[in-house]
Amino acid sequence: MTLRLGCITYSNCVPFFYFIREAGFDGEIIPGVPAELNRLLASGAIDASPSSSFEYARNWRNYLLLPDLSVSADGPVWSVLLFSEKSPEQLDPLTKIAITGESATSVNLLRVILREYYGWDHVCTYVPGEPLEQIVASGRPVLLIGDRALRCAYTTNHRAFDLGTMWKELTALPFVFALWIVRREFAEKNAVALDLLKKQLQQAKEKAFSQLSLLARRTGEATAMTEKQRVEYWRLIEYGLPASCLEGMQLYFRLAAKYQLLDDVPEIRFAR
Repeated sequence: MTLRLGCITYSNCVPFFYFIREAGFDGEIIPGVPAELNRLLASGAIDASPSSSFEYARNWRNYLLLPDLSVSADGPVWSVLLFSEKSPEQLDPLTKIAITGESATSVNLLRVILREYYGWDHVCTYVPGEPLEQIVASGRPVLLIGDRALRCAYTTNHRAFDLGTMWKELTALPFVFALWIVRREFAEKNAVALDLLKKQLQQAKEKAFSQLSLLARRTGEATAMTEKQRVEYWRLIEYGLPASCLEGMQLYFRLAAKYQLLDDVPEIRFAR
């Protein structure tokens, strides 16, 4: 049995994966953006992956979660940004907002925030044919995530609103952007392999955090950030899954269901 592991190709997942081979993982690693990994998980083409928290909520009956692991933020996250010359309070609710096709969690977080906290009846979003960076340059509203958001924030002077900060200010809770999701059928048949994976991920993460400056020097070309900024970025992110993050995640799921972005509110179930 070869474990097929998805890998989000954003800087925020570097601490999980940079030393994963050294930690003993010998399975297959399949890279992709969150939306791609969501599809691969749902279809059974991969067995486990850090993937959108919204994907877990959408198909929770088919999944289990690895405990104590996530990509979360208790405030600013830096890499999920609404670029807009107007603040959310000033935006016309009929405004069309360009979005990335790479994410489910962040796009639906924006919809939840605008509807629940800013009173929008409907949020009009579209995936444009032109690069999102061109739309940012034009001053029109755009949601960017991942390394593209980081790069745009550090190479332009356009106004941006951090969705992690917005959620924290509105709810007083952290936000969980990604979870470590395992297909239930795999978890039920491969408990030993899954236990080993959990230990390897924790070991890889601990080694990464013991030498973040080295990681920053070796992996910084995608974001236009300095080494110091990359280290600060990783330290900003919560890679565990404490109770406060679970509380924030459950609120997000309830609101997503309220606005019919989800069919129901998922149960939170962990692999043993």
